[in-house]
Amino acid sequence: GSTHPEQLQQFVLDEGVQAGIAFDGDGDRCIAVDENGKLVDGDAIMYICGKYMAERGRLKKNTIVTTVMSNMGMYKAMEREGMTSVKTQVGDRYVVEKMNQDGYNLGGEQSGHIIFLDFNTTGDGMLTSLQLLSVMKSTGKKLSELAGEIKKYPQKLINVTVTDKKHCLDNEKVKEVIAQVEEEMHGDGRVLVRPSGTEPLLRVMTEAPTQDLVDEYTKRIADVVRDEMGQ
Repeated sequence: GSTHPEQLQQFVLDEGVQAGIAFDGDGDRCIAVDENGKLVDGDAIMYICGKYMAERGRLKKNTIVTTVMSNMGMYKAMEREGMTSVKTQVGDRYVVEKMNQDGYNLGGEQSGHIIFLDFNTTGDGMLTSLQLLSVMKSTGKKLSELAGEIKKYPQKLINVTVTDKKHCLDNEKVKEVIAQVEEEMHGDGRVLVRPSGTEPLLRVMTEAPTQDLVDEYTKRIADVVRDEMGQ
């Protein structure tokens, strides 16, 4: 399925097909695999479909609604193509809410929850796969070529168990280390630190141009959070 696509990736390679599609258990999420067996996640699918819609005047306000977890590489590719984004907190319901509220027609999550509001009111994996395949057919391009327009930034997430997730971000040392890392990034990367909605965790995520930088930044922030607020 969409959370464990390894078998699908191998099948695509073994059979030499043009693409593979994976859904989750209830069918509202969809991710793809290109002809080389490489994953094409929700960010890439939104970008591919959004660009196609924008070129045909069908992307409302030339905007895609994403969550804060979407990759910086997608935003840079969108900017290059003259598209803009609106970010919500994590959760497809927040994406749908924003779309309805402000009149957008495409939005979703990196995980493959994608909403095409012109056709459905919620995420629908089958619809998403058909939209993606339709772009491939119409453009005559391989999926690797379409997805290759995004240069994804390495991204790392560390979950830290904390005593008080609500007030972690008020801690001076936590604020200080986040500010230090952001300054070192010089605008080429980002930090996202947020409490889990359901567990006693603080989620520390960074993106940067190299994996080494991402590992170092994420660990540095997570270590301070653990020292200051860890259980």
